[in-house]
Amino acid sequence: MARVQPPIEPSASKLQIQQQDINRKIERLRECVSELEAFDLTSVRNGLTPEVRGLEVRVKDTLVRCFGEDSSTYKDLQSAALLAFFPRYRTQGVPTDYIGRLEKNIRRAIELLRQGQRTLAEDLADYEHEHETKLEVGVVMEGLSRRVFVVHGHDDGSREMVARFLEKVGFEAVILHEQANKGRTVIEKVEAHGDVGFAVVLLTPDDEGCVKGGTPGPRARQNVILELGYFIGRLGRGKVCALKRGALEIPSDYAGVVYESLDGNWKQALGRELEEAGYEVDWNKVMRS
Repeated sequence: MARVQPPIEPSASKLQIQQQDINRKIERLRECVSELEAFDLTSVRNGLTPEVRGLEVRVKDTLVRCFGEDSSTYKDLQSAALLAFFPRYRTQGVPTDYIGRLEKNIRRAIELLRQGQRTLAEDLADYEHEHETKLEVGVVMEGLSRRVFVVHGHDDGSREMVARFLEKVGFEAVILHEQANKGRTVIEKVEAHGDVGFAVVLLTPDDEGCVKGGTPGPRARQNVILELGYFIGRLGRGKVCALKRGALEIPSDYAGVVYESLDGNWKQALGRELEEAGYEVDWNKVMRS
Protein backbone atom coordinates (compact mmCIF):
# COMPACT_ATOMS: atom_id res chain seq x y z
CA MET A 1 0.00 0.00 0.00
CA ALA A 2 1.46 3.35 -0.99
CA ARG A 3 2.10 6.00 1.60
CA VAL A 4 -0.70 8.55 1.87
CA GLN A 5 0.73 12.05 2.06
CA PRO A 6 -1.26 15.07 3.24
CA PRO A 7 -2.19 16.94 0.08
CA ILE A 8 -0.70 20.29 -0.80
CA GLU A 9 -3.81 22.40 -1.07
CA PRO A 10 -3.80 24.77 -4.02
CA SER A 11 -4.61 28.28 -2.86
CA ALA A 12 -7.73 30.05 -4.05
CA SER A 13 -5.57 32.54 -5.92
CA LYS A 14 -3.80 29.73 -7.79
CA LEU A 15 -7.15 28.25 -8.81
CA GLN A 16 -8.38 31.66 -9.96
CA ILE A 17 -5.22 32.25 -11.99
CA GLN A 18 -5.61 28.89 -13.70
CA GLN A 19 -9.29 29.55 -14.39
CA GLN A 20 -8.51 32.98 -15.83
CA ASP A 21 -5.74 31.58 -18.02
CA ILE A 22 -7.91 28.84 -19.52
CA ASN A 23 -10.89 31.17 -19.96
CA ARG A 24 -8.66 33.68 -21.76
CA LYS A 25 -7.49 30.95 -24.14
CA ILE A 26 -11.10 29.95 -24.82
CA GLU A 27 -11.88 33.60 -25.56
CA ARG A 28 -8.92 33.85 -27.98
CA LEU A 29 -10.24 30.87 -29.89
CA ARG A 30 -13.73 32.39 -29.92
CA GLU A 31 -12.37 35.66 -31.31
CA CYS A 32 -10.49 33.78 -34.00
CA VAL A 33 -13.67 31.91 -34.96
CA SER A 34 -15.49 35.24 -35.22
CA GLU A 35 -12.79 36.57 -37.56
CA LEU A 36 -13.09 33.52 -39.78
CA GLU A 37 -16.89 33.81 -39.87
CA ALA A 38 -16.68 37.51 -40.76
CA PHE A 39 -14.06 37.09 -43.50
CA ASP A 40 -15.16 38.60 -46.82
CA LEU A 41 -14.83 35.77 -49.32
CA THR A 42 -15.56 38.08 -52.25
CA SER A 43 -12.23 39.81 -51.65
CA VAL A 44 -10.43 36.67 -52.84
CA ARG A 45 -9.88 36.12 -56.51
CA ASN A 46 -6.98 33.67 -56.56
CA GLY A 47 -4.49 31.82 -54.40
CA LEU A 48 -2.76 33.25 -51.36
CA THR A 49 -3.82 36.88 -51.10
CA PRO A 50 -2.43 39.05 -48.26
CA GLU A 51 -5.82 38.85 -46.52
CA VAL A 52 -5.83 35.04 -46.55
CA ARG A 53 -2.19 34.90 -45.50
CA GLY A 54 -2.90 37.24 -42.59
CA LEU A 55 -5.79 35.05 -41.50
CA GLU A 56 -3.61 31.94 -41.60
CA VAL A 57 -0.98 33.64 -39.42
CA ARG A 58 -3.69 34.72 -36.97
CA VAL A 59 -5.07 31.18 -36.66
CA LYS A 60 -1.63 29.61 -36.17
CA ASP A 61 -0.59 32.21 -33.59
CA THR A 62 -3.79 31.62 -31.64
CA LEU A 63 -3.26 27.85 -31.56
CA VAL A 64 0.37 28.21 -30.48
CA ARG A 65 -0.52 30.62 -27.67
CA CYS A 66 -3.36 28.41 -26.46
CA PHE A 67 -1.71 24.99 -26.62
CA GLY A 68 2.01 25.33 -27.30
CA GLU A 69 3.65 24.30 -30.55
CA ASP A 70 4.92 20.97 -29.16
CA SER A 71 1.63 19.77 -27.70
CA SER A 72 -0.39 16.91 -29.16
CA THR A 73 -3.48 19.13 -29.21
CA TYR A 74 -1.71 21.69 -31.38
CA LYS A 75 -0.62 18.97 -33.78
CA ASP A 76 -4.23 17.76 -34.01
CA LEU A 77 -5.55 21.26 -34.78
CA GLN A 78 -2.72 22.88 -36.74
CA SER A 79 -4.33 22.19 -40.12
CA ALA A 80 -6.87 24.90 -39.20
CA ALA A 81 -4.23 27.41 -40.34
CA LEU A 82 -4.16 25.98 -43.90
CA LEU A 83 -6.76 28.14 -45.61
CA ALA A 84 -5.41 29.01 -49.07
CA PHE A 85 -6.27 26.81 -52.02
CA PHE A 86 -3.73 25.99 -54.74
CA PRO A 87 -5.04 23.73 -57.54
CA ARG A 88 -2.62 21.03 -58.61
CA TYR A 89 -3.76 21.26 -62.19
CA ARG A 90 -5.19 24.13 -64.19
CA THR A 91 -7.76 23.33 -66.84
CA GLN A 92 -7.51 25.74 -69.71
CA GLY A 93 -10.61 27.84 -70.14
CA VAL A 94 -12.21 26.69 -66.88
CA PRO A 95 -12.00 29.26 -64.03
CA THR A 96 -10.83 27.89 -60.67
CA ASP A 97 -13.39 28.15 -57.84
CA TYR A 98 -11.11 29.80 -55.29
CA ILE A 99 -13.99 31.17 -53.24
CA GLY A 100 -15.76 27.81 -52.89
CA ARG A 101 -12.58 26.02 -51.89
CA LEU A 102 -11.57 28.76 -49.42
CA GLU A 103 -15.04 28.70 -47.90
CA LYS A 104 -14.72 24.95 -47.33
CA ASN A 105 -11.30 25.41 -45.66
CA ILE A 106 -12.65 28.14 -43.41
CA ARG A 107 -15.57 25.93 -42.30
CA ARG A 108 -13.07 23.19 -41.45
CA ALA A 109 -10.88 25.67 -39.54
CA ILE A 110 -13.88 26.91 -37.54
CA GLU A 111 -14.77 23.36 -36.51
CA LEU A 112 -11.18 22.65 -35.44
CA LEU A 113 -11.02 25.84 -33.38
CA ARG A 114 -14.31 24.96 -31.69
CA GLN A 115 -12.86 21.55 -30.89
CA GLY A 116 -10.00 23.41 -29.23
CA GLN A 117 -12.52 25.38 -27.17
CA ARG A 118 -14.16 22.16 -26.03
CA THR A 119 -10.78 20.67 -25.09
CA LEU A 120 -9.92 23.70 -22.95
CA ALA A 121 -13.37 23.63 -21.31
CA GLU A 122 -12.79 19.99 -20.38
CA ASP A 123 -9.34 20.87 -19.00
CA LEU A 124 -10.90 23.59 -16.88
CA ALA A 125 -13.56 21.22 -15.52
CA ASP A 126 -10.91 18.59 -14.72
CA TYR A 127 -8.73 21.13 -12.91
CA GLU A 128 -11.64 22.45 -10.84
CA HIS A 129 -12.65 18.87 -9.94
CA GLU A 130 -9.08 18.04 -8.92
CA HIS A 131 -8.96 21.16 -6.77
CA GLU A 132 -12.23 20.22 -5.02
CA THR A 133 -11.00 16.64 -4.46
CA LYS A 134 -7.77 17.86 -2.85
CA LEU A 135 -9.75 20.14 -0.56
CA GLU A 136 -12.00 17.24 0.48
CA VAL A 137 -9.01 14.95 1.12
CA GLY A 138 -7.34 17.75 3.05
CA VAL A 139 -10.34 18.04 5.36
CA VAL A 140 -10.27 14.28 5.99
CA MET A 141 -6.53 14.31 6.67
CA GLU A 142 -6.76 17.26 9.06
CA GLY A 143 -9.52 15.48 10.99
CA LEU A 144 -7.61 12.18 11.38
CA SER A 145 -7.59 11.44 15.11
CA ARG A 146 -4.26 10.49 16.68
CA ARG A 147 -6.08 8.45 19.30
CA VAL A 148 -5.28 4.74 18.85
CA PHE A 149 -7.38 2.06 20.52
CA VAL A 150 -5.31 -0.82 21.91
CA VAL A 151 -7.26 -4.09 22.00
CA HIS A 152 -5.64 -6.63 24.33
CA GLY A 153 -6.12 -9.81 26.28
CA HIS A 154 -4.33 -10.92 29.47
CA ASP A 155 -0.80 -10.18 28.29
CA ASP A 156 -0.23 -7.02 30.30
CA GLY A 157 3.41 -6.79 29.24
CA SER A 158 2.56 -6.65 25.54
CA ARG A 159 -0.23 -4.16 26.18
CA GLU A 160 2.02 -1.76 28.11
CA MET A 161 4.88 -2.14 25.62
CA VAL A 162 2.67 -1.21 22.66
CA ALA A 163 0.82 1.58 24.49
CA ARG A 164 4.03 3.27 25.65
CA PHE A 165 5.52 2.99 22.16
CA LEU A 166 2.48 4.74 20.67
CA GLU A 167 2.78 7.54 23.20
CA LYS A 168 6.49 8.00 22.49
CA VAL A 169 5.85 8.48 18.78
CA GLY A 170 3.09 11.04 19.30
CA PHE A 171 -0.16 9.09 19.61
CA GLU A 172 -2.66 8.73 22.44
CA ALA A 173 -3.12 5.08 23.42
CA VAL A 174 -6.69 4.31 24.45
CA ILE A 175 -6.83 1.27 26.78
CA LEU A 176 -10.27 0.20 27.85
CA HIS A 177 -9.58 -0.63 31.49
CA GLU A 178 -7.99 2.81 31.98
CA GLN A 179 -11.24 4.54 30.97
CA ALA A 180 -14.02 5.34 33.45
CA ASN A 181 -16.90 2.85 33.49
CA LYS A 182 -19.74 5.36 34.08
CA GLY A 183 -22.09 2.42 34.61
CA ARG A 184 -21.54 1.09 31.10
CA THR A 185 -21.02 -2.46 29.91
CA VAL A 186 -17.75 -3.40 28.21
CA ILE A 187 -19.20 -3.17 24.69
CA GLU A 188 -20.74 0.19 25.55
CA LYS A 189 -17.31 1.41 26.64
CA VAL A 190 -15.80 0.16 23.38
CA GLU A 191 -18.45 2.03 21.40
CA ALA A 192 -17.98 5.18 23.49
CA HIS A 193 -14.27 5.23 22.70
CA GLY A 194 -14.67 4.12 19.10
CA ASP A 195 -14.02 7.65 17.78
CA VAL A 196 -10.36 6.76 17.32
CA GLY A 197 -8.45 7.00 14.06
CA PHE A 198 -6.67 3.66 14.31
CA ALA A 199 -6.73 0.40 16.28
CA VAL A 200 -3.94 -1.97 17.29
CA VAL A 201 -5.15 -5.47 18.16
CA LEU A 202 -2.88 -7.72 20.23
CA LEU A 203 -3.41 -11.38 19.41
CA THR A 204 -1.69 -13.13 22.32
CA PRO A 205 -2.06 -16.80 23.37
CA ASP A 206 -4.19 -16.21 26.47
CA ASP A 207 -6.80 -18.92 25.87
CA GLU A 208 -6.97 -22.43 24.49
CA GLY A 209 -9.56 -23.86 22.15
CA CYS A 210 -10.23 -26.33 19.35
CA VAL A 211 -12.92 -27.86 17.20
CA LYS A 212 -15.02 -30.51 18.87
CA GLY A 213 -12.90 -33.61 19.41
CA GLY A 214 -9.67 -31.78 18.49
CA THR A 215 -6.56 -30.96 20.48
CA PRO A 216 -6.70 -27.64 22.32
CA GLY A 217 -4.29 -25.02 21.01
CA PRO A 218 -3.43 -21.43 21.96
CA ARG A 219 -5.67 -18.65 20.75
CA ALA A 220 -6.57 -15.06 21.59
CA ARG A 221 -9.33 -14.24 24.02
CA GLN A 222 -12.83 -14.01 22.62
CA ASN A 223 -13.20 -10.32 23.51
CA VAL A 224 -10.09 -9.59 21.41
CA ILE A 225 -11.61 -11.37 18.40
CA LEU A 226 -14.89 -9.51 18.88
CA GLU A 227 -13.16 -6.13 19.07
CA LEU A 228 -10.95 -6.98 16.08
CA GLY A 229 -14.06 -7.46 13.97
CA TYR A 230 -15.69 -4.37 15.47
CA PHE A 231 -12.84 -2.06 14.52
CA ILE A 232 -12.37 -3.58 11.07
CA GLY A 233 -16.04 -2.81 10.47
CA ARG A 234 -15.86 0.65 11.98
CA LEU A 235 -12.51 1.91 10.68
CA GLY A 236 -11.77 -0.35 7.72
CA ARG A 237 -8.96 -2.90 7.44
CA GLY A 238 -6.45 -0.20 6.46
CA LYS A 239 -6.75 1.40 9.88
CA VAL A 240 -6.43 -1.78 11.95
CA CYS A 241 -3.10 -3.46 12.69
CA ALA A 242 -3.01 -6.89 14.31
CA LEU A 243 0.12 -7.79 16.25
CA LYS A 244 0.54 -11.50 16.96
CA ARG A 245 2.68 -13.14 19.62
CA GLY A 246 3.80 -16.74 19.26
CA ALA A 247 2.02 -19.54 17.44
CA LEU A 248 -1.73 -19.26 17.92
CA GLU A 249 -4.91 -19.84 16.01
CA ILE A 250 -5.96 -16.96 13.75
CA PRO A 251 -9.69 -16.37 13.11
CA SER A 252 -10.62 -18.03 9.83
CA ASP A 253 -12.25 -14.86 8.50
CA TYR A 254 -9.00 -13.00 9.17
CA ALA A 255 -6.74 -15.59 7.58
CA GLY A 256 -4.91 -14.23 4.58
CA VAL A 257 -4.85 -10.70 6.00
CA VAL A 258 -1.36 -9.52 6.87
CA TYR A 259 -0.55 -9.28 10.58
CA GLU A 260 2.76 -8.39 12.22
CA SER A 261 4.69 -10.42 14.76
CA LEU A 262 5.32 -9.01 18.23
CA ASP A 263 8.41 -11.20 18.30
CA GLY A 264 10.11 -9.27 15.46
CA ASN A 265 10.52 -5.69 14.25
CA TRP A 266 6.99 -4.81 15.23
CA LYS A 267 7.72 -1.14 15.96
CA GLN A 268 8.85 -0.45 12.41
CA ALA A 269 5.98 -2.55 11.06
CA LEU A 270 3.42 -0.64 13.14
CA GLY A 271 5.01 2.65 12.09
CA ARG A 272 4.57 1.69 8.45
CA GLU A 273 0.93 0.74 8.98
CA LEU A 274 0.24 4.07 10.67
CA GLU A 275 1.98 5.90 7.85
CA GLU A 276 0.00 4.07 5.18
CA ALA A 277 -3.21 4.90 7.04
CA GLY A 278 -2.42 8.60 6.46
CA TYR A 279 -0.49 9.60 9.58
CA GLU A 280 2.77 11.51 9.70
CA VAL A 281 5.22 9.31 11.61
CA ASP A 282 8.43 10.60 13.18
CA TRP A 283 10.84 7.82 12.25
CA ASN A 284 13.57 9.19 14.51
CA LYS A 285 11.25 8.56 17.45
CA VAL A 286 10.33 5.13 16.12
CA MET A 287 13.96 4.06 15.91
CA ARG A 288 14.84 5.49 19.33
CA SER A 289 11.87 4.05 21.19
